[in-house]
Amino acid sequence: MVEDDLPARIGRDSALFAVAREDLDPYSVEDLRLRIEMLDAEIARSRAAMDSKTHRRSAADALFSFKGS
Repeated sequence: MVEDDLPARIGRDSALFAVAREDLDPYSVEDLRLRIEMLDAEIARSRAAMDSKTHRRSAADALFSFKGS
């Protein structure tokens, strides 16, 4: 796997940081509305990924739990 294919960590050089710091003055109200819709969709996608990872972790913990009776 090429390192460039890996997702960037969230930090000062990440795309997410750039979006959060972007000047919003040049955007119209409609552009801002669209931006919010897109960000809301990304939040939903991120929450779904987080839920999926949580459920996989719980399933793995249950599978490998060796609590004796």
